[in-house]
Amino acid sequence: MTLWMRLKELRRYPSAMAGVFVMLLLVLMSIYAVVRYPYSQAITLWRAGEMVWLENPRNAAPKWFNWFGADLPETIILTPEKGRVLATEALGGGGKRQTVLYTFDYPWKGGFPREISIFFESTYVRTPPQVLLFWRTPDGREINLGTQVLRRSGRYLLSADPALIKRLGDRPPHEALFARPALAANAGGPERPLPGRYELICDIFTFEPESEVKLKTIIYGQVHGWAGTDHLRRDISIALLWGAPIAIAFGMSAALTLTLWYLTISALGAWFGGWVDALVDRLTELRMILPLLPILIMIGMFFSRSLWIILAALIAYGLIGGSKGYRAMYLQARTLPYLEAARAYGAGNFRIVFRYLVPRFLPLAIPAFVQAIPSYVFLEASLALLGLGDPLLPTWGKVIQDAYSQGALFVGYYYWILLPAAMLLVTGVGFAMVGMALDRIFNPKLRTL
Repeated sequence: MTLWMRLKELRRYPSAMAGVFVMLLLVLMSIYAVVRYPYSQAITLWRAGEMVWLENPRNAAPKWFNWFGADLPETIILTPEKGRVLATEALGGGGKRQTVLYTFDYPWKGGFPREISIFFESTYVRTPPQVLLFWRTPDGREINLGTQVLRRSGRYLLSADPALIKRLGDRPPHEALFARPALAANAGGPERPLPGRYELICDIFTFEPESEVKLKTIIYGQVHGWAGTDHLRRDISIALLWGAPIAIAFGMSAALTLTLWYLTISALGAWFGGWVDALVDRLTELRMILPLLPILIMIGMFFSRSLWIILAALIAYGLIGGSKGYRAMYLQARTLPYLEAARAYGAGNFRIVFRYLVPRFLPLAIPAFVQAIPSYVFLEASLALLGLGDPLLPTWGKVIQDAYSQGALFVGYYYWILLPAAMLLVTGVGFAMVGMALDRIFNPKLRTL
C-alpha cells in the first residue's frame, strides 16, 4: 500500500477529518495574515505603540460581545468632513467666527464610552485660533465644554480635563455627557446612558486671514473589531492572525528537522553497532537528562530572545543523540532478509541505511512528526509567558504574556487571554487528532483499536 493510499484512510476517522479542517484553517489564516499584513508592516504595527493606534479604544472587547445582548458602544469618529457649517461671521483684522455642527447617533444602552478626545490641526502666524465647544443631548440639554486654544496640532483629552470634570460634578465627562437627565445631577453616577442623537457645536475663532482649523473628535467605545484591543490600543487580531504562520513555521521546522535527524542517526548507530551505537546511545541518554526549558531560559536571558535563535538552540539540543524507540526498531530490522540480500550483492553500508533501512520506517515517523508540532508551539508560548518571547514578532504566547502582566483576568478582560489560549488549544487538539489517526493507520498493532 502506497503512502498516498494510507493517507487517504484518514477519511475513515471523523476526528482526523476535524483535525485536517483545523490544519487547513491555520494555513488559510497564515496566507491571509501574510497578504493582509506583510511581515515588516505587522512588526511595525505591533511595536509602534499607542501613538499609531490613537483611533482605537483602549482595552475594548470584541464586537461579537454585542451578539449576546451586551449592547456596548462602538467607536464614533467625527471627521472634519462630517461637520456642517451653520454660520460664518467676519471679524476684525481678517479673522472670522465659524460655527460647525457635528451630529451623531448613540443607540447603545449597555454602557458609556471609554474616552472622548478631540484632535486638531491649526495653521497661523502669530495668534492661535480658539474653539468654544458645546454639547447638546437628545433631550435638549446644552452643556458648555469650555474654550480651547489650538496651537498647531495636538490632542485635547476631553475626558481628562480637570476643569470640565469639576463642572460636571466630579464625574468623568464621557459618562456625564451621555447620562440620563435624572442621573446627571446624581453624584452617585449614572447606570445607563441616554440613547439618541447628540450634537457637538464648535465655535471656531480665527484671527488671521490665512488661519485654518481642522477638528476630529473620537468617542471611544467599549468594543472594537473581532478580537478587541489591548492596553496600548493595538488590534489583537494582528497577533492572532500572525500567530498562525509563526506557530506553524516554528513547530514544523523543529519537528521536521528533529524527526529526520532521529531517524537517520538512530539508523546509523543501530546498523554499524559497536562504538558507533554506544556513542549514539550515550548521547541520547545525555540529552534525556539535560533540562531543555532551563537551557532555553538562560539563552533567552543572557544571549537573545529572538524566536529563530530559540529555534536554533532547540534543534541543537535535539541533535544530541537519537531516539531509543527508533533504535529498537532498527535493531530488530537488521536481520530482515531483504537487508541480508542487499549486503550479499555488495551494497555499501550507507546505501543500505539510506536506501533500504530508513525509508522502510519513514511512514512510522509521520505520526510522531505531526504530534510533535503542537508541543513545540506550546514551548514557544511557555517561553513568551515567562517574558522570554520574541520582542519583535506578534505571537499567541506574547498576547497571553501581555494580558497576564496587565492583570487582564482580574479586571474582566477575559477575551484578551481566552482568544490566544483558544488558538493554542485548537491547534494542539487538531494536530493531536490527525496524529492519533495516522498512528492507527501506520502502526499495525493499533489498526484494530
